[in-house]
This record gives sequence, structure tokens and C-alpha cells, in this order.
Amino acid sequence: MSSPLFAIACLCLSTSLPACASSPAASTLHAAPASGTDVRDLIARFEADRGAVQRLWRVEGAKERRERMTQCMRGWLDELAKVDFDALEQGGKVDWILLAREARQELSALELQEQRWKEMAELVPFVQRIAALAEGRRTFQGTAAEKAAAEVDALAKEIAAVRAKVEEMPDRWPKSVGLRASEAVRSLRGDLDEWYRFGKGYDPLFGWWLDQPWRAASDALDGYARVLREKVAKLGGDDDKTIVGDPIGREALVRDLAMAFIAYTPEELVQIAEREFAWCEARMKEASLAMGFGDDWKKALEKVKQDHVAPGAQPALIRDLSNESIAFLESRELLTIPAFAKESWRMEMMTPERQLVSPFFTGGEVISVSFPTDGMTHEQKLMSLRGNNVHFSRATVHHELIPGHHLQQFMTSRYSTWRRTFSTPFWTEGWALYWETRLWDLGFAKTPEDQVGMLFWRMHRCARIRFSLGFHLGQLTPQQCIDMLVNEVGHERDNAEAEVRRSFNGGYEPLYQCAYMLGALQLRALQKELVGGGKRTEREFHDAVMTSGNMPIEMVRALLAKVPLMREFVPSWRFYPL
Repeated sequence: MSSPLFAIACLCLSTSLPACASSPAASTLHAAPASGTDVRDLIARFEADRGAVQRLWRVEGAKERRERMTQCMRGWLDELAKVDFDALEQGGKVDWILLAREARQELSALELQEQRWKEMAELVPFVQRIAALAEGRRTFQGTAAEKAAAEVDALAKEIAAVRAKVEEMPDRWPKSVGLRASEAVRSLRGDLDEWYRFGKGYDPLFGWWLDQPWRAASDALDGYARVLREKVAKLGGDDDKTIVGDPIGREALVRDLAMAFIAYTPEELVQIAEREFAWCEARMKEASLAMGFGDDWKKALEKVKQDHVAPGAQPALIRDLSNESIAFLESRELLTIPAFAKESWRMEMMTPERQLVSPFFTGGEVISVSFPTDGMTHEQKLMSLRGNNVHFSRATVHHELIPGHHLQQFMTSRYSTWRRTFSTPFWTEGWALYWETRLWDLGFAKTPEDQVGMLFWRMHRCARIRFSLGFHLGQLTPQQCIDMLVNEVGHERDNAEAEVRRSFNGGYEPLYQCAYMLGALQLRALQKELVGGGKRTEREFHDAVMTSGNMPIEMVRALLAKVPLMREFVPSWRFYPL
């Protein structure tokens, strides 16, 4: 017999699926114009070349890997220079600009990698020794087993010498460099082990010579990685919840903003976030007044957090909230939702371990439900219930499913697929948050409690800009970021810690957390320009954004508003007046 939870989840897909040939309902979709095929071919070749370099030169930190990728990207910029830009149609010009940006972005990332490996040079001086072994296998040159054994034996001794030096002066390096070096050493251990397994498998002499030296070197790398983590980064075991982070500095932020086509300085973006936060706080006070708490909106927020479903009932709530948002969108003809998109999402429950970095549910084709599990402590259960209450959930189910991430993934898999190369969180997260703001405008919040739920997340996205930029500018510590979320937004402390850990230890690019609010503001400005200006209906605008592909929103604007483009494109769109 199926469990009740499984039965609830299956209700999400209770209707029969349409034949693939009949989905999506393309005949009613207001699609964006296609791009030039010549540039699409270039994009495909670019992706093939980049992927080949990444697969062939695999050792992270190896000088040859950076050199070959640099050579590849510069070659592609030369290739693009040969294209007759003026002869391209508008979509082709957009793609040419984006492809050139992609190559330059790779070169910029390579410069940052070079800088960071220089910072780790004293901690990981043996990277080229391991790379030489791996590269010998790639080029089929091979190495005599006896000679390889001597090389690996020397590697183990070098690691031991470096470890002794680090243990003697562990405070010589920043904690962030120590953590980065620890992760690099673990990666290098994997490269060495892969090289050993390959030789061990077919060469009888290889194992005789290498078994002991390889084991000594592999164990030395493992032990040294722990020393770097514990003595330099000041972290405990792998389950240590301390947040170290690795700020990139203002210069790198400015460079990344230019690559993201955001024509603002970091300081201007903080100013935008503060203005938006003030707007949210004013609306919070209005909702709080309606709930009987005067202008003490934190008391209203506390009341909202206590309204949660019983354990086991969250999947059914998410199903109902999804159906509600779809009905709201379709009744107002706001965008086209293909029938298959409504049926093709799935649900899973998030593990307690994953909730340490994702305290709220995440979405797409699979929505992962963050909710208390039986193995949590009593306090952890209460925090998870409060953080995933009915009104918070009602404000974000449409962010994760339809019209948000699930619909995005559905459409980008079927329209303008070549532009997935240019994907950016400003489009991905911006679109989902745009709908939170648009639904607010249209009165989706039925009660003051619903308004508090929507405003909480909007304030949260403003705070993300402030704390992430503040951290990377060197102005805020991770603990100060956590305190901001608790004291100014009203987060549960465990959830705030998970949010900051996710931002700085979760592998996200530095601008990712800024992208939610800034992308939404870009789309709001574009909607006002095209829909408010009478050039498109609301549905036509939203359909065109969904079918034009994932790319910087200034390029969406160039495509839909037919903005004149030059080969020497420089981001200039000031979508938010200051």
C-alpha cells in the first residue's frame, strides 16, 4: 500500500499526460523572433571547444589548463572579429554580443584563478608535479613505472615538508586562502588517485613499483588537506558549520557587474536595495496595522510564522497553492501556460543535511520541500515550521513552479535553446521574483497575513544585495550578515545561518544573491516600457521573455524593443532611477 505522503504527492500529476506532439500549445504562444543561424552554429562550436578543453586539461590549478583555455578564448574572439556584425539581424547581433561576452568572461575568470593560485602558491607548490603525471596519461606518453615511483615518492616528501611549515606558522595565511587550498589539495588527491587507478589496471609492473609510494602520497594529501582546514581555515571536521567565505573585492565586483550587463557600481546597488527595503518596511507597517499590531510589524511577522500546516501536510499545501497561482494567472490572461507544463513537475522532501544550506524549498521541474523531519531536534522542527509557514509558502510556490522556475526550465528546453550558453541568474531568479512583485501589484495577497508573507521575501531579497555586496567589499563579516537577516528581516537564526552559509560556502557566484531583486527590477522597467507604453499586451510581453531565452536582461530589451546595437557594445541601461 502506498504511504499517505506518496499519495498526496501523486495528486500533483493526477490527470493524464498529453501526447508529446501536442505540447506545448505553441499555436497560442506569442514567441520571440528567432536568431540568425550563422551565430547559432558559432555558439555550438564554441561550446564544443570549451567543453573539450575542460575535459582534456582536468587538473585544477595546472598552468597548462589556464594557458589552453586562454588560447581557446582568444581564438574565439579572433573568430568573432571576422563576422560581418552589421549584416546580422537583431537576434544575431544579440547572440554575437553575448558570445563575445562569454569568451571575455572566461578570460576574466582565468585572471581571477591565476591570482588566487598565486595566493595559494606556498600552500600548494606541488600542483605542477601532479599535473605532469596526469598530463602524461592524456598525451599517451606514459612513464616508466620505476621512474614514476621515484616521482611519487618525492611528491610525498614534498607534501610532508610543506605540511610541517604550515603547522609551524598556520596564521601566516588568511582563513579563506586556507580553506581554498584545502579544497584544492582534495581535488589534487582525486587527480593522483585517478592516475594511479589507470596504470594499476593494465600494467603489471606499475602496481609493484607504485602501490606503496602512491598510498603514501595519497594519504599525505588527505592529511595535509585536514591540516589546512583545521589549522589555517580554523574549521573543525567536514560537518563544521562555521562560515569562512572568500570575498573577491571591489575591483572584481565591478568587473563581474560589467560582464552581467549591469551598468551600476556596487555602491549604487546598495543604495537601490536600501530604497526598496524602505518601501517594503512601509508596506509591512500597513499590513501590521490591519492585523492589529500598530506599526510593530515584527509582531505581525511573529503571528504569521505560527500559521503552519501539520507535519505531513506540506505537500498538499504546495499542490493547492500551485493550482491557485495558475488559476490567477490564466483568469487574467497574463501569459501562456502550456498544458504539459502544468502536469510535468514533481515533488521530493529535502533531507535534514540539505536544509542546513537550503532552509526553504527550492523549485524547478522538481520542487524540494523543506519541512521538519523526524530526526531533527525539537527546536529545529519549530524553526523549520515557522520558516515554512502557510503565508511564506503562498508567497513562493509560484516563484518555484509556475510562472517561476519550473515554467522557465520548461520553456528554455523548448525555445531559443542555444541561448542556454548565456544563462544568468539575473534572468533566472529575476523572472521568478518579478512575478512575486507583479502578483503583489495585481492583488494576489488576499489578507494582511498574505501581504506580510510576500513582503518578508521581498525584504529578504533587498537584504541579499546589501549583505552579499557588503561581504565581498570587505565591509561585513558572515556573522554581521546573519545578524542583518535576523534583526532587520526577521529570519529565524538557524535559517539565517543557512542562508549566509548557502551564499558564501555553497558555490554561488558573488553576484548571485544580488540577481533576484536586480533582475526583477530590470523586468519591471522593461514591462513598463513595452506594456505600459502600449507596444505589447501583458501576455505578449511575458510570452516573448519566456521564449527569447536565458540571457542578460539588457539583451532581452535589445531584442524585444529593437534597441540599436553596435559591435563595441557597452552596458548602459539605467533601469532604476537614482
